[in-house]
Amino acid sequence: MITFLIGVAILIVGYFVYGALVEKVFQPDDRPTPAVAINDGIDFVPMATWRIFLIQLLNIAGLGPIFGAISGALWGPSVYLWIVFGTILAGGVHDYISAMQSERNNGASVSEIVGKYMGPFMKQVMRVFSVVLLVMVGTVFMVGPAGLIALLTPETLNVQFWTIVILIYYTLATFLPVDKLIGKLYPVFGVALILMAVIIGGATIINHFNGSAPMLELWDFPNNMHPSSLPRWPMMFITVACGALSGFHATQSPLMARCIKSERQGRRIFYGAMAAEGVIALIWAAAASAFFYKGGAVHSIAFAGNSTTVYEMSTTLAGTVGGVIAMIGVIACPITSGDTAFRAARLTIADWFKIEQKSFKNRLFLTIPILGIGFIISKFDYNIVWRYFSWSNQTLAMLVLWCAAVYLVRYRKNKVAAWIAALPATFMVAVSCSYLLQAPEGFKMAANTSNIIGVVVAAAALIFFTLRVYLPCKEMLVDVPLEIKK
Repeated sequence: MITFLIGVAILIVGYFVYGALVEKVFQPDDRPTPAVAINDGIDFVPMATWRIFLIQLLNIAGLGPIFGAISGALWGPSVYLWIVFGTILAGGVHDYISAMQSERNNGASVSEIVGKYMGPFMKQVMRVFSVVLLVMVGTVFMVGPAGLIALLTPETLNVQFWTIVILIYYTLATFLPVDKLIGKLYPVFGVALILMAVIIGGATIINHFNGSAPMLELWDFPNNMHPSSLPRWPMMFITVACGALSGFHATQSPLMARCIKSERQGRRIFYGAMAAEGVIALIWAAAASAFFYKGGAVHSIAFAGNSTTVYEMSTTLAGTVGGVIAMIGVIACPITSGDTAFRAARLTIADWFKIEQKSFKNRLFLTIPILGIGFIISKFDYNIVWRYFSWSNQTLAMLVLWCAAVYLVRYRKNKVAAWIAALPATFMVAVSCSYLLQAPEGFKMAANTSNIIGVVVAAAALIFFTLRVYLPCKEMLVDVPLEIKK
Protein backbone atom coordinates (compact mmCIF):
# COMPACT_ATOMS: atom_id res chain seq x y z
CA MET A 1 0.00 0.00 0.00
CA ILE A 2 2.91 2.34 0.70
CA THR A 3 4.13 1.96 -2.89
CA PHE A 4 0.64 2.67 -4.25
CA LEU A 5 0.12 5.82 -2.16
CA ILE A 6 3.59 7.14 -2.99
CA GLY A 7 2.86 6.49 -6.67
CA VAL A 8 -0.38 8.52 -6.53
CA ALA A 9 1.44 11.33 -4.70
CA ILE A 10 4.22 11.40 -7.32
CA LEU A 11 1.67 11.61 -10.13
CA ILE A 12 -0.05 14.58 -8.48
CA VAL A 13 3.23 16.39 -7.74
CA GLY A 14 4.46 15.54 -11.24
CA TYR A 15 1.47 17.31 -12.78
CA PHE A 16 2.12 20.51 -10.82
CA VAL A 17 5.92 20.51 -11.09
CA TYR A 18 6.97 18.74 -14.29
CA GLY A 19 3.76 19.73 -16.06
CA ALA A 20 4.47 23.38 -15.28
CA LEU A 21 8.00 22.96 -16.66
CA VAL A 22 6.68 21.49 -19.92
CA GLU A 23 4.17 24.34 -20.18
CA LYS A 24 6.94 26.91 -19.64
CA VAL A 25 8.98 25.29 -22.40
CA PHE A 26 6.09 25.51 -24.86
CA GLN A 27 5.22 29.12 -23.93
CA PRO A 28 1.42 29.38 -24.35
CA ASP A 29 0.11 32.86 -25.09
CA ASP A 30 -3.14 34.74 -25.77
CA ARG A 31 -3.49 34.24 -29.53
CA PRO A 32 -6.98 33.31 -30.82
CA THR A 33 -7.53 29.56 -30.77
CA PRO A 34 -9.06 27.58 -33.69
CA ALA A 35 -12.30 27.20 -31.71
CA VAL A 36 -12.68 30.98 -31.63
CA ALA A 37 -11.19 31.85 -35.04
CA ILE A 38 -12.95 29.11 -37.06
CA ASN A 39 -15.98 27.93 -35.03
CA ASP A 40 -17.79 25.92 -37.73
CA GLY A 41 -20.34 24.44 -35.33
CA ILE A 42 -19.25 20.90 -36.21
CA ASP A 43 -15.69 20.14 -35.08
CA PHE A 44 -14.53 23.64 -34.04
CA VAL A 45 -16.78 24.49 -31.10
CA PRO A 46 -15.70 26.49 -27.99
CA MET A 47 -16.52 24.60 -24.78
CA ALA A 48 -15.96 25.05 -21.05
CA THR A 49 -12.63 23.88 -19.59
CA TRP A 50 -14.21 21.29 -17.27
CA ARG A 51 -16.20 19.79 -20.13
CA ILE A 52 -13.18 19.59 -22.43
CA PHE A 53 -11.12 17.98 -19.64
CA LEU A 54 -13.76 15.28 -19.13
CA ILE A 55 -14.04 14.64 -22.86
CA GLN A 56 -10.24 14.48 -23.22
CA LEU A 57 -9.93 12.10 -20.28
CA LEU A 58 -12.67 9.85 -21.61
CA ASN A 59 -11.20 10.03 -25.12
CA ILE A 60 -7.81 8.76 -23.98
CA ALA A 61 -8.81 6.51 -21.07
CA GLY A 62 -9.97 3.52 -23.08
CA LEU A 63 -9.16 -0.05 -22.13
CA GLY A 64 -5.42 0.67 -21.90
CA PRO A 65 -5.35 1.91 -18.28
CA ILE A 66 -7.65 -0.99 -17.31
CA PHE A 67 -6.90 -4.04 -19.49
CA GLY A 68 -3.31 -2.87 -20.04
CA ALA A 69 -2.67 -2.21 -16.35
CA ILE A 70 -4.23 -5.53 -15.36
CA SER A 71 -2.09 -7.43 -17.88
CA GLY A 72 0.96 -5.43 -16.75
CA ALA A 73 0.31 -6.46 -13.16
CA LEU A 74 1.25 -10.03 -14.11
CA TRP A 75 4.85 -8.82 -13.86
CA GLY A 76 4.16 -7.81 -10.27
CA PRO A 77 4.40 -4.38 -8.61
CA SER A 78 7.32 -3.31 -10.82
CA VAL A 79 4.59 -2.15 -13.22
CA TYR A 80 4.00 0.78 -10.83
CA LEU A 81 7.31 2.33 -11.87
CA TRP A 82 6.45 2.40 -15.57
CA ILE A 83 2.95 3.76 -14.95
CA VAL A 84 4.15 6.57 -12.65
CA PHE A 85 7.33 7.72 -14.35
CA GLY A 86 6.11 6.89 -17.85
CA THR A 87 3.08 9.12 -17.27
CA ILE A 88 5.07 12.08 -15.94
CA LEU A 89 8.18 11.98 -18.13
CA ALA A 90 6.73 10.61 -21.38
CA GLY A 91 2.94 10.46 -21.52
CA GLY A 92 2.25 13.95 -20.19
CA VAL A 93 4.93 15.51 -22.41
CA HIS A 94 3.62 13.63 -25.45
CA ASP A 95 -0.02 14.59 -24.88
CA TYR A 96 0.55 18.26 -24.04
CA ILE A 97 2.99 19.16 -26.82
CA SER A 98 1.16 17.21 -29.55
CA ALA A 99 -2.11 18.89 -28.56
CA MET A 100 -0.62 22.37 -28.49
CA GLN A 101 1.13 21.82 -31.82
CA SER A 102 -2.29 20.97 -33.26
CA GLU A 103 -3.87 24.00 -31.60
CA ARG A 104 -1.28 26.29 -33.21
CA ASN A 105 -1.93 24.71 -36.61
CA ASN A 106 -5.68 25.24 -36.88
CA GLY A 107 -6.45 21.96 -35.11
CA ALA A 108 -4.63 19.85 -37.71
CA SER A 109 -4.47 16.07 -37.31
CA VAL A 110 -1.29 14.45 -36.00
CA SER A 111 -0.21 13.26 -39.46
CA GLU A 112 -0.30 16.82 -40.81
CA ILE A 113 1.65 18.08 -37.79
CA VAL A 114 4.36 15.45 -38.18
CA GLY A 115 4.56 16.21 -41.89
CA LYS A 116 5.06 19.90 -41.24
CA TYR A 117 7.88 19.48 -38.72
CA MET A 118 9.51 16.27 -40.01
CA GLY A 119 8.97 16.40 -43.78
CA PRO A 120 6.59 15.07 -46.49
CA PHE A 121 7.80 11.46 -46.29
CA MET A 122 6.95 11.26 -42.58
CA LYS A 123 3.61 12.90 -43.32
CA GLN A 124 2.65 10.05 -45.65
CA VAL A 125 3.91 7.45 -43.16
CA MET A 126 1.91 9.03 -40.35
CA ARG A 127 -1.23 9.40 -42.43
CA VAL A 128 -1.37 5.69 -43.13
CA PHE A 129 -0.10 4.70 -39.69
CA SER A 130 -2.54 6.89 -37.75
CA VAL A 131 -5.62 5.87 -39.77
CA VAL A 132 -4.77 2.16 -39.39
CA LEU A 133 -4.20 2.64 -35.65
CA LEU A 134 -7.44 4.59 -35.19
CA VAL A 135 -9.52 1.94 -36.95
CA MET A 136 -7.85 -0.79 -34.84
CA VAL A 137 -8.47 1.22 -31.67
CA GLY A 138 -12.11 1.73 -32.61
CA THR A 139 -12.43 -2.00 -33.26
CA VAL A 140 -10.76 -3.01 -29.99
CA PHE A 141 -12.97 -0.55 -28.13
CA MET A 142 -16.04 -1.91 -29.91
CA VAL A 143 -15.54 -5.57 -29.03
CA GLY A 144 -14.10 -4.99 -25.52
CA PRO A 145 -17.09 -3.15 -24.03
CA ALA A 146 -19.51 -5.45 -25.88
CA GLY A 147 -17.97 -8.36 -23.98
CA LEU A 148 -18.27 -6.46 -20.69
CA ILE A 149 -21.94 -5.50 -21.23
CA ALA A 150 -22.76 -9.09 -22.23
CA LEU A 151 -21.60 -10.21 -18.77
CA LEU A 152 -24.18 -7.90 -17.13
CA THR A 153 -27.17 -8.73 -19.38
CA PRO A 154 -29.21 -11.86 -20.24
CA GLU A 155 -27.52 -14.49 -22.41
CA THR A 156 -29.77 -13.66 -25.37
CA LEU A 157 -28.10 -10.25 -25.52
CA ASN A 158 -24.71 -11.62 -26.51
CA VAL A 159 -21.46 -10.01 -27.58
CA GLN A 160 -22.52 -9.77 -31.23
CA PHE A 161 -25.75 -7.97 -30.28
CA TRP A 162 -23.92 -5.38 -28.17
CA THR A 163 -21.23 -4.96 -30.83
CA ILE A 164 -23.93 -3.87 -33.30
CA VAL A 165 -25.53 -1.53 -30.74
CA ILE A 166 -22.15 0.09 -30.03
CA LEU A 167 -21.46 0.31 -33.76
CA ILE A 168 -24.69 2.28 -34.25
CA TYR A 169 -23.69 4.69 -31.48
CA TYR A 170 -20.20 5.06 -32.98
CA THR A 171 -21.76 5.92 -36.34
CA LEU A 172 -23.76 8.78 -34.78
CA ALA A 173 -20.83 10.01 -32.68
CA THR A 174 -18.49 10.00 -35.68
CA PHE A 175 -20.42 12.36 -37.96
CA LEU A 176 -22.68 14.45 -35.67
CA PRO A 177 -21.37 17.83 -34.39
CA VAL A 178 -19.04 17.29 -31.43
CA ASP A 179 -21.24 19.20 -28.96
CA LYS A 180 -24.52 17.46 -29.92
CA LEU A 181 -23.86 13.91 -28.71
CA ILE A 182 -20.32 13.61 -27.34
CA GLY A 183 -20.45 16.95 -25.51
CA LYS A 184 -23.77 16.06 -23.82
CA LEU A 185 -23.15 12.38 -22.95
CA TYR A 186 -19.56 12.64 -21.76
CA PRO A 187 -20.27 14.41 -18.43
CA VAL A 188 -22.47 11.42 -17.54
CA PHE A 189 -19.76 9.00 -18.63
CA GLY A 190 -17.27 11.10 -16.65
CA VAL A 191 -19.21 10.58 -13.44
CA ALA A 192 -19.23 6.83 -14.13
CA LEU A 193 -15.47 6.90 -14.72
CA ILE A 194 -14.79 8.74 -11.45
CA LEU A 195 -17.09 6.41 -9.49
CA MET A 196 -15.29 3.41 -10.99
CA ALA A 197 -11.88 4.70 -9.89
CA VAL A 198 -13.12 5.58 -6.38
CA ILE A 199 -14.89 2.23 -5.89
CA ILE A 200 -12.02 0.04 -7.12
CA GLY A 201 -9.39 2.15 -5.34
CA GLY A 202 -11.37 2.21 -2.10
CA ALA A 203 -12.21 -1.50 -2.27
CA THR A 204 -8.54 -2.35 -2.86
CA ILE A 205 -7.48 -0.36 0.21
CA ILE A 206 -10.23 -1.94 2.36
CA ASN A 207 -9.25 -5.45 1.22
CA HIS A 208 -5.64 -4.60 2.04
CA PHE A 209 -6.50 -3.64 5.64
CA ASN A 210 -8.81 -6.59 6.27
CA GLY A 211 -6.14 -8.95 4.93
CA SER A 212 -8.24 -10.57 2.20
CA ALA A 213 -6.06 -9.21 -0.64
CA PRO A 214 -2.96 -7.38 0.68
CA MET A 215 -1.51 -4.85 -1.75
CA LEU A 216 2.01 -5.59 -2.94
CA GLU A 217 5.07 -3.38 -2.53
CA LEU A 218 7.99 -2.96 -4.90
CA TRP A 219 10.25 -4.99 -2.64
CA ASP A 220 7.85 -7.97 -2.49
CA PHE A 221 8.77 -9.36 -5.90
CA PRO A 222 12.09 -7.94 -7.15
CA ASN A 223 12.35 -10.64 -9.82
CA ASN A 224 10.22 -11.21 -12.89
CA MET A 225 7.00 -12.82 -11.60
CA HIS A 226 5.18 -13.23 -14.93
CA PRO A 227 3.57 -16.69 -14.88
CA SER A 228 4.50 -17.28 -18.53
CA SER A 229 8.06 -16.01 -17.92
CA LEU A 230 7.64 -13.24 -20.48
CA PRO A 231 10.45 -10.71 -20.02
CA ARG A 232 9.66 -7.31 -18.54
CA TRP A 233 11.71 -5.69 -21.28
CA PRO A 234 10.14 -4.87 -23.64
CA MET A 235 6.86 -6.73 -23.09
CA MET A 236 5.59 -4.82 -20.05
CA PHE A 237 6.24 -1.42 -21.66
CA ILE A 238 4.15 -2.38 -24.69
CA THR A 239 1.40 -4.19 -22.75
CA VAL A 240 0.48 -1.34 -20.37
CA ALA A 241 0.00 0.97 -23.39
CA CYS A 242 -2.29 3.92 -22.58
CA GLY A 243 -1.62 3.69 -18.84
CA ALA A 244 1.79 5.35 -19.25
CA LEU A 245 2.30 6.52 -22.84
CA SER A 246 0.09 6.26 -25.90
CA GLY A 247 0.35 7.41 -29.50
CA PHE A 248 -3.42 7.05 -29.69
CA HIS A 249 -3.65 10.16 -27.49
CA ALA A 250 -1.97 12.24 -30.20
CA THR A 251 -4.79 11.29 -32.56
CA GLN A 252 -7.37 12.35 -29.98
CA SER A 253 -5.88 15.60 -28.70
CA PRO A 254 -6.61 17.56 -31.94
CA LEU A 255 -10.33 16.94 -31.32
CA MET A 256 -10.15 19.02 -28.15
CA ALA A 257 -7.46 21.35 -29.50
CA ARG A 258 -10.25 22.49 -31.82
CA CYS A 259 -12.46 23.34 -28.81
CA ILE A 260 -10.26 25.15 -26.26
CA LYS A 261 -10.87 28.86 -25.83
CA SER A 262 -7.37 29.72 -24.56
CA GLU A 263 -3.91 28.21 -24.93
CA ARG A 264 -3.50 28.55 -21.17
CA GLN A 265 -6.09 25.79 -20.72
CA GLY A 266 -3.67 23.34 -22.32
CA ARG A 267 -1.79 21.99 -19.29
CA ARG A 268 -4.94 21.45 -17.21
CA ILE A 269 -6.66 19.61 -20.05
CA PHE A 270 -3.95 17.62 -21.83
CA TYR A 271 -1.18 17.02 -19.28
CA GLY A 272 -3.84 16.87 -16.55
CA ALA A 273 -5.90 14.21 -18.32
CA MET A 274 -2.79 12.06 -18.80
CA ALA A 275 -1.94 12.39 -15.10
CA ALA A 276 -5.51 11.38 -14.21
CA GLU A 277 -5.27 8.39 -16.51
CA GLY A 278 -2.03 7.42 -14.79
CA VAL A 279 -3.90 7.36 -11.45
CA ILE A 280 -6.61 5.13 -12.97
CA ALA A 281 -3.97 2.75 -14.35
CA LEU A 282 -2.18 2.68 -10.98
CA ILE A 283 -5.44 1.81 -9.19
CA TRP A 284 -6.12 -1.13 -11.51
CA ALA A 285 -2.50 -2.32 -11.40
CA ALA A 286 -2.54 -2.25 -7.58
CA ALA A 287 -5.89 -4.04 -7.43
CA ALA A 288 -4.80 -6.67 -9.97
CA SER A 289 -1.40 -7.38 -8.40
CA ALA A 290 -3.06 -7.87 -4.99
CA PHE A 291 -5.80 -10.00 -6.52
CA PHE A 292 -3.52 -12.10 -8.74
CA TYR A 293 -0.79 -12.86 -6.21
CA LYS A 294 -2.93 -13.40 -3.13
CA GLY A 295 -1.17 -16.04 -1.05
CA GLY A 296 1.94 -15.93 -3.26
CA ALA A 297 0.38 -17.89 -6.15
CA VAL A 298 -1.11 -16.50 -9.32
CA HIS A 299 -4.92 -16.49 -9.21
CA SER A 300 -6.44 -18.51 -12.08
CA ILE A 301 -8.73 -15.60 -12.97
CA ALA A 302 -5.67 -13.81 -14.36
CA PHE A 303 -5.92 -16.06 -17.41
CA ALA A 304 -9.69 -15.94 -17.88
CA GLY A 305 -9.65 -13.14 -20.46
CA ASN A 306 -9.76 -9.41 -19.90
CA SER A 307 -13.55 -8.95 -19.70
CA THR A 308 -14.05 -11.86 -17.30
CA THR A 309 -11.06 -10.78 -15.21
CA VAL A 310 -12.43 -7.25 -14.79
CA TYR A 311 -15.87 -8.59 -13.86
CA GLU A 312 -14.51 -11.06 -11.29
CA MET A 313 -12.14 -8.48 -9.79
CA SER A 314 -14.85 -5.82 -9.54
CA THR A 315 -17.49 -8.04 -7.92
CA THR A 316 -15.01 -9.79 -5.62
CA LEU A 317 -13.31 -6.62 -4.38
CA ALA A 318 -16.36 -4.31 -4.25
CA GLY A 319 -19.28 -6.69 -3.84
CA THR A 320 -22.12 -7.24 -6.31
CA VAL A 321 -23.58 -3.71 -6.27
CA GLY A 322 -20.24 -1.90 -6.08
CA GLY A 323 -18.82 -4.21 -8.72
CA VAL A 324 -21.64 -3.52 -11.16
CA ILE A 325 -21.28 0.26 -10.65
CA ALA A 326 -17.54 -0.06 -11.22
CA MET A 327 -18.20 -2.12 -14.35
CA ILE A 328 -20.36 0.67 -15.77
CA GLY A 329 -17.36 3.00 -15.40
CA VAL A 330 -15.12 0.42 -17.04
CA ILE A 331 -17.56 0.13 -19.95
CA ALA A 332 -17.66 3.93 -20.33
CA CYS A 333 -13.88 4.08 -20.84
CA PRO A 334 -13.59 2.10 -24.10
CA ILE A 335 -16.88 3.37 -25.53
CA THR A 336 -15.78 6.98 -25.08
CA SER A 337 -12.46 6.25 -26.74
CA GLY A 338 -13.85 4.13 -29.57
CA ASP A 339 -16.30 6.78 -30.73
CA THR A 340 -13.65 9.48 -30.94
CA ALA A 341 -11.17 7.06 -32.52
CA PHE A 342 -13.46 6.69 -35.52
CA ARG A 343 -14.19 10.43 -35.43
CA ALA A 344 -10.45 11.17 -35.49
CA ALA A 345 -10.04 8.73 -38.40
CA ARG A 346 -12.67 10.69 -40.33
CA LEU A 347 -10.94 14.00 -39.61
CA THR A 348 -7.49 12.61 -40.48
CA ILE A 349 -8.73 11.40 -43.87
CA ALA A 350 -10.56 14.70 -44.40
CA ASP A 351 -7.35 16.66 -43.70
CA TRP A 352 -5.41 14.28 -45.94
CA PHE A 353 -7.66 14.65 -49.00
CA LYS A 354 -8.90 18.17 -48.20
CA ILE A 355 -12.54 17.04 -47.93
CA GLU A 356 -14.78 19.76 -46.48
CA GLN A 357 -16.55 18.49 -43.36
CA LYS A 358 -19.34 20.98 -42.82
CA SER A 359 -21.42 19.02 -45.32
CA PHE A 360 -23.54 16.23 -43.80
CA LYS A 361 -23.06 14.17 -46.97
CA ASN A 362 -19.25 14.44 -46.86
CA ARG A 363 -19.12 13.39 -43.22
CA LEU A 364 -21.37 10.40 -43.86
CA PHE A 365 -19.36 9.50 -46.99
CA LEU A 366 -16.27 8.99 -44.80
CA THR A 367 -18.03 7.58 -41.74
CA ILE A 368 -19.75 4.55 -43.32
CA PRO A 369 -16.65 2.84 -44.86
CA ILE A 370 -14.53 3.55 -41.76
CA LEU A 371 -17.08 1.92 -39.44
CA GLY A 372 -17.63 -0.90 -41.95
CA ILE A 373 -13.93 -1.80 -41.94
CA GLY A 374 -13.92 -1.69 -38.14
CA PHE A 375 -16.85 -4.12 -37.99
CA ILE A 376 -15.06 -6.56 -40.32
CA ILE A 377 -11.89 -6.45 -38.19
CA SER A 378 -14.00 -7.09 -35.07
CA LYS A 379 -14.50 -10.65 -36.38
CA PHE A 380 -10.80 -11.45 -35.90
CA ASP A 381 -9.25 -12.81 -32.68
CA TYR A 382 -9.48 -9.98 -30.11
CA ASN A 383 -6.15 -10.83 -28.46
CA ILE A 384 -4.29 -10.64 -31.78
CA VAL A 385 -5.85 -7.28 -32.63
CA TRP A 386 -4.94 -5.99 -29.13
CA ARG A 387 -1.26 -6.94 -29.52
CA TYR A 388 -0.97 -5.25 -32.89
CA PHE A 389 -2.74 -2.23 -31.46
CA SER A 390 -0.34 -2.08 -28.50
CA TRP A 391 2.80 -2.15 -30.64
CA SER A 392 1.54 0.33 -33.24
CA ASN A 393 0.30 2.53 -30.40
CA GLN A 394 3.71 2.79 -28.73
CA THR A 395 5.51 3.18 -32.07
CA LEU A 396 3.26 6.09 -32.97
CA ALA A 397 3.99 7.66 -29.56
CA MET A 398 7.71 7.39 -30.29
CA LEU A 399 7.30 9.21 -33.62
CA VAL A 400 5.20 11.96 -32.02
CA LEU A 401 7.84 12.48 -29.31
CA TRP A 402 10.52 12.89 -31.99
CA CYS A 403 8.28 15.43 -33.70
CA ALA A 404 7.97 17.32 -30.40
CA ALA A 405 11.78 17.30 -29.99
CA VAL A 406 12.28 18.67 -33.51
CA TYR A 407 9.68 21.37 -32.83
CA LEU A 408 11.36 22.49 -29.59
CA VAL A 409 14.75 22.77 -31.30
CA ARG A 410 13.73 24.48 -34.53
CA TYR A 411 10.65 26.49 -33.62
CA ARG A 412 11.11 27.31 -29.94
CA LYS A 413 14.93 27.61 -30.07
CA ASN A 414 15.16 25.77 -26.76
CA LYS A 415 17.81 23.10 -27.23
CA VAL A 416 18.11 22.17 -23.56
CA ALA A 417 14.35 21.71 -23.21
CA ALA A 418 14.21 19.53 -26.36
CA TRP A 419 15.55 16.64 -24.32
CA ILE A 420 12.26 16.38 -22.40
CA ALA A 421 10.92 14.85 -25.62
CA ALA A 422 14.09 13.41 -27.20
CA LEU A 423 15.03 11.17 -24.26
CA PRO A 424 11.65 9.40 -23.89
CA ALA A 425 11.55 9.13 -27.71
CA THR A 426 14.92 7.35 -27.65
CA PHE A 427 13.70 5.04 -24.89
CA MET A 428 10.62 4.11 -26.93
CA VAL A 429 12.72 3.39 -30.03
CA ALA A 430 14.49 0.69 -28.03
CA VAL A 431 11.18 -0.66 -26.66
CA SER A 432 9.34 -0.74 -30.01
CA CYS A 433 12.26 -2.18 -31.96
CA SER A 434 13.02 -4.89 -29.37
CA TYR A 435 9.37 -5.88 -29.16
CA LEU A 436 8.90 -6.14 -32.92
CA LEU A 437 11.96 -8.37 -33.24
CA GLN A 438 11.12 -10.83 -30.44
CA ALA A 439 7.31 -10.84 -30.11
CA PRO A 440 5.31 -13.92 -31.21
CA GLU A 441 3.49 -11.71 -33.75
CA GLY A 442 6.82 -10.19 -34.82
CA PHE A 443 10.08 -11.79 -35.97
CA LYS A 444 10.41 -14.18 -32.98
CA MET A 445 14.12 -13.49 -32.46
CA ALA A 446 15.98 -14.41 -29.27
CA ALA A 447 15.44 -11.88 -26.48
CA ASN A 448 19.13 -11.04 -25.97
CA THR A 449 19.72 -10.46 -29.68
CA SER A 450 16.60 -8.34 -30.17
CA ASN A 451 17.33 -6.26 -27.07
CA ILE A 452 20.85 -5.48 -28.24
CA ILE A 453 19.58 -4.51 -31.69
CA GLY A 454 16.90 -2.34 -30.07
CA VAL A 455 19.46 -0.44 -28.00
CA VAL A 456 21.73 0.02 -31.04
CA VAL A 457 18.84 1.35 -33.16
CA ALA A 458 17.83 3.72 -30.35
CA ALA A 459 21.40 5.02 -30.04
CA ALA A 460 21.53 5.51 -33.82
CA ALA A 461 18.25 7.47 -33.72
CA LEU A 462 19.59 9.73 -30.98
CA ILE A 463 22.85 10.34 -32.85
CA PHE A 464 20.91 11.11 -36.04
CA PHE A 465 18.72 13.62 -34.18
CA THR A 466 21.78 15.25 -32.59
CA LEU A 467 23.77 15.56 -35.84
CA ARG A 468 20.93 16.41 -38.25
CA VAL A 469 18.61 18.52 -36.06
CA TYR A 470 20.10 19.52 -32.71
CA LEU A 471 23.58 20.76 -33.64
CA PRO A 472 22.85 22.38 -37.05
CA CYS A 473 20.03 24.59 -35.72
CA LYS A 474 21.34 28.18 -35.43
CA GLU A 475 18.17 30.27 -35.46
CA MET A 476 14.51 29.86 -34.65
CA LEU A 477 12.29 29.18 -37.66
CA VAL A 478 8.98 30.98 -38.20
CA ASP A 479 6.05 28.74 -37.28
CA VAL A 480 3.33 29.49 -39.85
CA PRO A 481 0.02 27.70 -39.07
CA LEU A 482 -1.06 24.95 -41.45
CA GLU A 483 -4.02 25.68 -43.68
CA ILE A 484 -6.40 22.74 -43.66
CA LYS A 485 -9.71 22.41 -45.45
CA LYS A 486 -12.60 22.81 -43.04
